[in-house]
Amino acid sequence: MIGTVCIAAAVLGLCARVRRSLERNRLFRRDLAGGRVRIAPRYNQGAGFGALPLSARQMAPLSLAALWALLCRWGFRGVGAGLLLGGGLSNLWERLRHGRVLDYLRVPKAPGMLKRYTYNLADLAIFLGAALLVLRRRRR
Repeated sequence: MIGTVCIAAAVLGLCARVRRSLERNRLFRRDLAGGRVRIAPRYNQGAGFGALPLSARQMAPLSLAALWALLCRWGFRGVGAGLLLGGGLSNLWERLRHGRVLDYLRVPKAPGMLKRYTYNLADLAIFLGAALLVLRRRRR
């Protein structure tokens, strides 16, 4: 359990640091990995890639309920739970503090619709954490 909390805290701190760095550098744009990854900051005020126009006050209880349900279902231990918890809390913190989330990672050469969306580090932590929890669950 302590390891899970440490991972969550590390994800939360890293996400906050990256956001501050991007805002201080006036939201620079840049290609990485030969153009496969692009830093293209934009603010997202809605939920689900901006598809649901919900305010931070509307999102907070929904986010907490979803996070709690996932962790109760899959367990509060391990790297996956720490990543999921840290990413979820990071996005929730940004929404409550700033009223929006800063998304900045695009993958223009990704297949299908994945190339259309902009993500942030917290989104990646949530995705990876959920995937690890599902894989751990299947191995049992």
